Amino acid sequence: MNREKHPSAPRTGRPGIAWAIPGALFFLFFAGAPMAIVGYLSFTDWNGLSDPVWSGLDNWSRLWQDDGMRNAVWLSLLLTALTWLTQTPIVLLLGVWAAGRQRNRAVLSAIFFVPLLASSVALALLWRTIFDPNFGLAPDIADFLGLESADLLGSERGAFAAILFVTGWQFVPFHMLIYQGGARQIPRSFYDAASIDGAGTVRQFFHITLPQLRNTIVTSTVLMVVGALTYFDTVLILTRGGPGDATAIVPYLMYDTGFKAFDLGYASAVATALVVVATAASLLLVRLTGFTRMRSTREGL
Repeated sequence: MNREKHPSAPRTGRPGIAWAIPGALFFLFFAGAPMAIVGYLSFTDWNGLSDPVWSGLDNWSRLWQDDGMRNAVWLSLLLTALTWLTQTPIVLLLGVWAAGRQRNRAVLSAIFFVPLLASSVALALLWRTIFDPNFGLAPDIADFLGLESADLLGSERGAFAAILFVTGWQFVPFHMLIYQGGARQIPRSFYDAASIDGAGTVRQFFHITLPQLRNTIVTSTVLMVVGALTYFDTVLILTRGGPGDATAIVPYLMYDTGFKAFDLGYASAVATALVVVATAASLLLVRLTGFTRMRSTREGL
């Protein structure tokens, strides 16, 4: 016997496509449309003032033959690799520590999070003043590190290291927060069982914490890689791509070509290539790590 549903009974089932329309429209207007326009401009010769003139594959041919682009790609890849290698161990340990119950943990975690609250431009201006060899703390830093010159931003290695340090100093709190949330989701029963079996803190970290944080590691890595490939404001304020082209990574090359040389057609080709590479890198990481096949690490889920 079929029973009639009460009119006021809540409806069950999967939500319709209407729920996705606002987000889809937002992405279409503020991301999809601009990317499509830039993709079109990459096939034109345009100085930003006159009308774009169709040039076919000229910009893309130039992209493959440009020594400046090769140098920028190498610097971007190097910065991305060093960013991951230096930040990941730090944020992993800080995140796991912040998830514990140590005394004053909440206060120290809040202090660590402060750099993320300021804008990248403000932090870059702050550190540019600190690294100033005449008025900043650069001489003291050079003495502490045993460097001969106090002009840290005047040397190729010093300028590159400064960008690596400043970006890490700003974004370590963000990734620490991701790891903190992941570490708090690990069931406490795992550690209790390991303690009964005689496992110490180090063994618990490598045999319980790290495996349970595999989803978090992939998420943080993808964000870190895409973020490192798209750094711009810190480089613009701190080094302006110098000395020479020692810190002229791909986003800065795009800015320099488009808004200094007024070659916006070629700059659009650089921007399109950067979007493709960053998207491909993130998808490749997700694919190789098996992130899409992972299930929840929480007990019973």
